[in-house]
Amino acid sequence: MQIQLKNRCALVTGGGRGIGRAIAIALARSGARVAVSARTAAELAKVTKTIRKDNGEALALQADLSKPEALPQMLELVEQQLGPVDILVNNAGIGSSADPKPVIDFDDAFWDLSLWLNLTVPYRLSKAVLPSMVTKRWGRIINIASINSKMPSFHGAAYAASKHGLLGLTRTLALEVAKVGVTVNAICPGPVHTAMNDKRIEYDAKRKGISFEEQEKSMTPIGGRLEPEDIAPLAVYLASDAARMVTGQAYNICGGVLLY
Repeated sequence: MQIQLKNRCALVTGGGRGIGRAIAIALARSGARVAVSARTAAELAKVTKTIRKDNGEALALQADLSKPEALPQMLELVEQQLGPVDILVNNAGIGSSADPKPVIDFDDAFWDLSLWLNLTVPYRLSKAVLPSMVTKRWGRIINIASINSKMPSFHGAAYAASKHGLLGLTRTLALEVAKVGVTVNAICPGPVHTAMNDKRIEYDAKRKGISFEEQEKSMTPIGGRLEPEDIAPLAVYLASDAARMVTGQAYNICGGVLLY
């Protein structure tokens, strides 16, 4: 069965590469009009070109979400050019690999940035798009969390704390809007083959005294890492009418790393 999202407007943050890119393309192929935000213009150009090549409708939004003023500006552009957001995918974030340290040595500014990007930005964007979703009695919010929303991240306290918080936001918001046609769910990926995860592998391999390849192979019971395209089908399902009774859930896609 092909899931159709025709006449739906989706916003995918952090969609220039990796998981966000794969989700944006998959939503477009299912019929949604897709706005993609990222910091890098070249990456945005590539993903929107791919979507348009498949006869999809795409809007590139170059935005630095670390700046609070970028959020309303981005949403205003989406509404003007594609319409109110029906499907919000909160994917943009920062990982522990950007500055891994034990808590005793942790950089406070990096802590603040991590919580802002990984938790506060999804909160603010969700809050901003909810009124139109509630009015229409239809909406989908999909938060890209992590298996580290359910387990610790060694030398990654800010990442784990922010992703744990994102699950709390997901579940609370899901309960609040359950009766008005809006669902809120989280996807919790394990190690995915992305540039951000490459840096984490390099860090863990170095501290363990093993090679990059050895670390990579050991990361899941299945073996190796996931690809971004492994995450996208679940996002499309959660965005669809087929998932109308699914809300407040946090789904692991992790190659067997986390079995609950």
